[in-house]
Amino acid sequence: MYAQIDANRRKSWFLILGVTGLLVAVGWVYGYLLSDTGPFGLVFALCVSLGMTFVSWFAGDKIALSSSGAVELTNHDQLPQLWNSIDNLAITAGIPRPRIYIIEDDAPNAFATGRDPEHASIAVTTGLLERLNKIELEGVLAHEMSHIGNYDIRVMMLAVVLVGAVSLLGDGFIRFGLGGRRRSDERNDMGGLLAILGIVFIIISPIIGELMKLAISRRREYLADASGALLTRYPEGLAQALEKIRDANIPMSRTSSATNHLWISAPTKQGISQKISNLFSTHPPIEDRITKLRGMIGKI
Repeated sequence: MYAQIDANRRKSWFLILGVTGLLVAVGWVYGYLLSDTGPFGLVFALCVSLGMTFVSWFAGDKIALSSSGAVELTNHDQLPQLWNSIDNLAITAGIPRPRIYIIEDDAPNAFATGRDPEHASIAVTTGLLERLNKIELEGVLAHEMSHIGNYDIRVMMLAVVLVGAVSLLGDGFIRFGLGGRRRSDERNDMGGLLAILGIVFIIISPIIGELMKLAISRRREYLADASGALLTRYPEGLAQALEKIRDANIPMSRTSSATNHLWISAPTKQGISQKISNLFSTHPPIEDRITKLRGMIGKI
């Protein structure tokens, strides 16, 4: 677990420094080739990267919770069983109790978000609470608690917001490339070239984002399943919960591609071709997760 935490911390800094460096470098090229206002492109790119980093660090979790329609529970008398389960699991995991949110949705699902265990939240749907028994619910909560303890929540939050900065910069290139002033007549063609570069950025940024989420999300789901099973000492609880989530196959009424990877199960309805759906999903096949969990029975 400690190795995973250290790896996620390194990934967080890599995402921040790597994407910031990319944006600054491209901004410098833009300013050098096209702008007659000095280091405008460099300053613009630096402001975009720093702004997006600030937003992702301090408000990324709030954006994810708000977009899903989550409402915070502020009183222990509200759903006391849920409060007690989270309190007990937080003590067992050795982390502060995360803030608790409820989402009015019939789809059984849950996710965790935040930048670290001290600033973390867990959101569960009413559909999950209605369908799972106490042991199954604890399995799901332990899974989400593992995402918090392993710092998975930080990596995925940064990945989404920072990659979005690339798309934003691409839009800026198109606008300034087509309408900006040129340094000299010899560089007149550079505006069109950078406009094309901006279009390329807009096209590839969501692809890069999805590839990053696929690379990180699938492995982290297996790790969170295993860590959650170790936390409860009962892998069958989470395995049964995943079976009920799979069999319900109810899509979330409010979700987006930017937050799909956060949920314990893909929040969209599975299509006819399961193989194709699994290929492009941010989550590993749920049957594989169940099999691996049941393979842990008797070993912990």
